[in-house]
Amino acid sequence: MTLFVLGTVTAGVPAAHADQVRDAQYWLANHGIADAWQHSTGAGTTIAIIDTGIADGPAEFAGAVVAGHDASGVGSANGRTPVGGAGENPHGSWVASLAAGRGNGDGNGVIGAAPGASLISISVGFGSSGSTIPFADQIADAIHFAVDNGADVINMSLTTNTKDWPESWDEAFTYAFENDVIVVAAAGNRGSGTEEVGAPATIPGVLVVAGVDSSGKASYDASSKGITLSVAAPSEELVGASPDGSYVQWAGTSGASPIVAGVAALVRARYPNMDAANVINRIIRTASPVPGETLPNAIYGHGYLNALAAVTAQVPAVEENPMGDLAAWITQHRKAKATPESIPQDAGSIPEVPPLDPVAGGSNPFLPTRDTLLYVSLPLALFLGTGTLLVLGAIGATRHLKRTARRQWPV
Repeated sequence: MTLFVLGTVTAGVPAAHADQVRDAQYWLANHGIADAWQHSTGAGTTIAIIDTGIADGPAEFAGAVVAGHDASGVGSANGRTPVGGAGENPHGSWVASLAAGRGNGDGNGVIGAAPGASLISISVGFGSSGSTIPFADQIADAIHFAVDNGADVINMSLTTNTKDWPESWDEAFTYAFENDVIVVAAAGNRGSGTEEVGAPATIPGVLVVAGVDSSGKASYDASSKGITLSVAAPSEELVGASPDGSYVQWAGTSGASPIVAGVAALVRARYPNMDAANVINRIIRTASPVPGETLPNAIYGHGYLNALAAVTAQVPAVEENPMGDLAAWITQHRKAKATPESIPQDAGSIPEVPPLDPVAGGSNPFLPTRDTLLYVSLPLALFLGTGTLLVLGAIGATRHLKRTARRQWPV
């Protein structure tokens, strides 16, 4: 399994002109996010970013990160030292700024889709991080930490080159779902070699995000295809806050995913008693249609992200997660090698023979008993008596005939 961290830098943006950074965030208006803030900013919710780590320097994260953890073994304990590659990997900071960045002043800097939400920074090591901990174990550890520390939403801007996932993820993702946590994952980037979505975007129950450009056209280089796609969000001409406080323009479904994770936080804050299945359902059912497309499909999912509709529309409640049931999948595909039921075996013992009915008294075996008199002697006597009468009758009849013959035919 090859792991990909999603996102590429296309240009730098000078920090001195931070207002241009805010102006560049076209998705805030195009996808109803700024309008949704009139109803919810995500306050009271927490988004866990499982990535390279959220840097401790940028103003966008001041007061936003409430917990942290390093699952890689090569970062700092609080998860705030970005790990991977040569020097600090900025990927986690870019992702976090799009989810819940605070900006760096009034109307300046990168502001996330849920600027009122809190963040949890969990650093994991990608290919060149130097971590000796298996990546599958890092992800399982990260999910457990996120859930145990109050995450309402988990963002995973990463993918693999296989649709399958380690069995250890069965338990970790089930743990998240059983604790009513929404898991959002990037579809992956075709430009990175993932033509079709790979795990974790293939795991049932995950809210999977496809990528589109500013005009709404599917991004060929920045979005993989797949039947598990949930909704489409911007993945090109994105901006992000780097660990050193500078800004970059970048692309990839790594950026589309935290935008949707932020909207999930908006919905959870707006409807605090709503479970994860219905939050996901609101996001996909209120998605805007894509002209000329029959939805859902393997390119746009259920359509374009519409944050305002997600937090305000009337949407019928559902009983199950519309993106699938991991528990049912596990039951069907991870059938344990059942131990056959034991068959009772004869241990060779002979059951004790019940005792004979005791014989009353010391009766003489040569004398008739009550039973022999009743069932043998009496019927036999009747039979013999009847037979005797028949024989005597026959003899009498014969003598009578002889006497008669003598009288009729003299000699």
